[in-house]
Parts: sequence; C-alpha cells; structure tokens
Amino acid sequence: MNVLEAQGLHTFYGKSHILHGVGLTVREGEIVTLLGRNGAGKTTTLRSLIGLTPAREGTIRVLGQETQAWSPYRVAALGVGFVPEGRRVFANLSVDENLRVPLERSGPWTIGRVYELFPRLHERKASKGRQLSGGEQEMLAIARALLLNPRLLMLDEPSQGLAPLIVKQVFEVIVAMRKEGMSVLLVEQNVRAAVEIADRAYVLDDGRVAYEGPAAEFAQDEERVRALAGASAQRWEAAD
Repeated sequence: MNVLEAQGLHTFYGKSHILHGVGLTVREGEIVTLLGRNGAGKTTTLRSLIGLTPAREGTIRVLGQETQAWSPYRVAALGVGFVPEGRRVFANLSVDENLRVPLERSGPWTIGRVYELFPRLHERKASKGRQLSGGEQEMLAIARALLLNPRLLMLDEPSQGLAPLIVKQVFEVIVAMRKEGMSVLLVEQNVRAAVEIADRAYVLDDGRVAYEGPAAEFAQDEERVRALAGASAQRWEAAD
C-alpha cells in the first residue's frame, strides 16, 4: 500500500518555477530518501506535500485521500508528522512542555515512550528549549512529531549541524520507526548516511527527478552519486 503518492508537481515561489513535474511514492513501512544538491528543490517538495507551499499543478494522495488543496493541519490530522529543517522547538518552553503541545492522537507513542526512546530528553525534561544542544533539539522535534502517532513521518535535514555520533543516534531512531511499521520520507544532505538506511531513493536535480530506484543500487554508483548528490558513495560510519 502506498501511504503517499505525488504526481506532476509544479511549485512556484512567486514567478520562480521550483518544481518541474516532481513525482514520488512512499509505501507502507519503508524509508524513502530524497537527495540532491543545495537548491535542487528537496525542501520545497516536502512543503508542497504537507501543504505549506501548495503546488500549482499536480496531484497528491495521502493515505488514499487527495490532499493537494488541503491546509497543513488537515494533512497532519490524517496521520502525517513533519519535522522541518532547523528543528523549531519552542525556545521558552521546557522539554516536557514542548511535548505537551501536539494534539493527542491515539496510538503507541506517548510522552513516556518517547522518553524511553530518548533518555537524554528525560534527563533534560525541565530544561528550556533554548538551553538544549542541537542534537537534543533534533531529538525533541522528532519526539514531538511521534506524539501525533503518524503513519508517515517527513524529516527535513535531521543531521544538519550535528556531530557524527549524534547523527548516528538519530538515524538509528529512524530505522526503529520503520520497524514499528511507520513510513518515513527523509530529505538529507548526508547522502552516505541516508542511503545506508533507506529502501529507495529519489534524487532531484534543478527541480526534476533525475533518479528513482533502490537506495543500495544508487549508493554503488559512485559517479552518479557525485554528479547528482555531490557526495561520495562510500560506506558512512560515525566516528567513535
């Protein structure tokens, strides 16, 4: 079953044509990574899918519903979590207060469970958002999205600005979500890390899909990875 299907998306910022017929699918219980160089249209794709920057043309189906004309809160209510680039936690609220902001949805993810998943957040539960490290803020942003008990989680650059060891921890959490049956759409600049965990990959080049297929197959093509994503395809490992 496809939890997300998008076809022929054309998205603009003013008169600037950013996405040119982008299409992708995410199946139930898989990790799909969306790669590309800076400015390729990755974040715009996520914003179009969630409804923050609606596409002028194209169709989007989320869990069987056509959503291209929906507002973001309606898309989220279907069971879509979104962790935007830059984390965007509430700086003046404590960790615990941040976790009590999302609308409660029935399901396995509770505040107690996300504290088990992120024990560091439990240790910092009384700390303000602004007092957290970048890695702790990313954990908090993911935890907050999990409390929606989403069927689909969309993540925009979760590794940005984080130390390699923290990146490894974040990606382990993403893999754990797949094991729970959740679908994940991951926008990521760390190509080597993304293809290590993803089932399938899409690569954008100047707002167009330049590659779609198995992530492992893409990772093995060093020349293509360098040309389209701007990174080495060698195996990624966090530093000890």
